Amino acid sequence: MNFIEAQEDMRKSYFGGGPGAFASGIVWLTAGITAVVNTAQTSVLIFFFGGMLIHPMGIILSKALKRSGKHKKGNPLSALAVESTILLFIGLFIAYSVVQIRPDWFFSIMILIIGGRYLLFSTIYGMRMYWVFGATLILSGVGGLLLNLPFYLIGIIGGVIEILFSLLIMYFEKKRTLSIPR
Repeated sequence: MNFIEAQEDMRKSYFGGGPGAFASGIVWLTAGITAVVNTAQTSVLIFFFGGMLIHPMGIILSKALKRSGKHKKGNPLSALAVESTILLFIGLFIAYSVVQIRPDWFFSIMILIIGGRYLLFSTIYGMRMYWVFGATLILSGVGGLLLNLPFYLIGIIGGVIEILFSLLIMYFEKKRTLSIPR
C-alpha cells in the first residue's frame, strides 16, 4: 500500500474523520455547557470520561454512515493516528496540572493540543481542510489564554468549531466519493 492508497483507505474507512470530529464536538459542547450549569470540576470530568468515548462513537457514526469504521490491516498511517493520541495524554496532563493553578486555562490548553493534533490529520486523511480546522482551534486557544476568557466559553467554542468542521468534512467527503468514477 503506497502513501496515497493509505490516505484513501483512512478517508474511506472513517468518512474523512468527520464522525470522530463530530463526536469530539459533542463532548466539548457537553463539557462547556456543564461548566455553565454545574461546576468546572464536573465539566473536566465530563470532558475526560466523554473523551474516552470519542473514538468508539466515531466508529459507530462511521458505520451508521455506511463506512467500515476500520482501516485495512497494514495501513502505515494507523501508527501515526495512534501516535497522535499520545499528544492528547500529554495535553491532559499539562491541562490538569495547570487547572490547579489557573482553572480558566483548562479548555484553552486542551484546544491548543487538539488543534495541533488535527494538523496531523491532514497527513492521515490527505485533506488540507484539517490545516484550517487545526489552526482555527489553535487560534481559539490562544485567544482564550490572551483574553482570559471564562472557563466554559472555550469548551463551548471548541464544540461548535468541531461540529461545524465535522459537517464540512463529511459534506466534502461525500461529494468527493460521489464524483469518483466506479
